[in-house]
Amino acid sequence: MTATKGDLHRLVTRYVGDADEALDLIQETYVAAWLSIRRYTPSRPFGAWLRTIALNKCHDWSRRRRVRRIVRGAMGLDTIEASAVGDPAPGAETRMDDRRQVERLNLALLDLPDGQRAPLLLAALEGRSHAEIGLILGLSPKAVELRIARARKTLRDRLDLSE
Repeated sequence: MTATKGDLHRLVTRYVGDADEALDLIQETYVAAWLSIRRYTPSRPFGAWLRTIALNKCHDWSRRRRVRRIVRGAMGLDTIEASAVGDPAPGAETRMDDRRQVERLNLALLDLPDGQRAPLLLAALEGRSHAEIGLILGLSPKAVELRIARARKTLRDRLDLSE
């Protein structure tokens, strides 16, 4: 079970881009799994079932984040002055180039549509096969392959990378 928790944490952290939020979502995942354990069918791999729940929690989190962003914009909380308050991050001049590249990648991952982000993270981060990803997401292996290809192209375009 510990390996499953570590795998889930990596997946959810990459999905939401925030380790603290990921811990909350992992906890929500385990609570939801416990509450719906009677609906689990042993013929389906437990890890796939758990990842499905975790990804659903991530989708819910994304929807809530979009609503918060709209509210913040309406209240004027997206201004430079508002975002600078209490920001402990070092200035741009002290950041390393590698850190900037990682941040650009994380932001680009967060901007991917849910239908592209989940398959890409399951493949790239967890090394899952297209068949396993299809089982987790309820897609055919070919659909998974297509979504991963689209996600990679989107990332290349957004990050100005060549193949």
